[in-house]
Amino acid sequence: MLSTPRLLLRAPVPDDAGALARFHVENAAHLDPWSPPRAAALLTEAGWRERVALFEKEAAAGLSRRFLLLAGDELAGVANFTQLFRGPFCRAILGYGLGARHEGRGLMQEALTALIPLVLAEERLHRIEANHLPENHRSARLLARLGFVREGYARDYLYIGGAWRDHVLNAYTNPRPMEPG
Repeated sequence: MLSTPRLLLRAPVPDDAGALARFHVENAAHLDPWSPPRAAALLTEAGWRERVALFEKEAAAGLSRRFLLLAGDELAGVANFTQLFRGPFCRAILGYGLGARHEGRGLMQEALTALIPLVLAEERLHRIEANHLPENHRSARLLARLGFVREGYARDYLYIGGAWRDHVLNAYTNPRPMEPG
């Protein structure tokens, strides 16, 4: 658990299933244009209860770190560090989503400014990668403010909105390099 001036950041637990289902139902129109297709079960509390159990297993195995962004009692967003690799690669993929009502207030930047150093240190990572659709200018600006560097462009990278979509590839390299763990 981690606190910032306006947020509580913590891993999801099974009791969060209802809040996660509500968040994804309420923000479907807002998040779906930027996200891969979502299984119908992820619009239900039961589906999220199963998913959170999977998240706990992934975290225990060192494969992911997932966080809820709580503004008071409300789930404002999520930040996920997934596909953690060790050895000479030492990297994770960052994905995030913020509820429509919370956009434009700097909350995701606040959360990621706290989470990125934490995850880099605790997971002994060399880099974090984050990719976005070329037309997602909000994400491009956020990642630039956080110190991510544009590294390339991938054609037909991810299936979103019924088609394979190009993505801009970005990465943040740990300013405190360490030997692979």
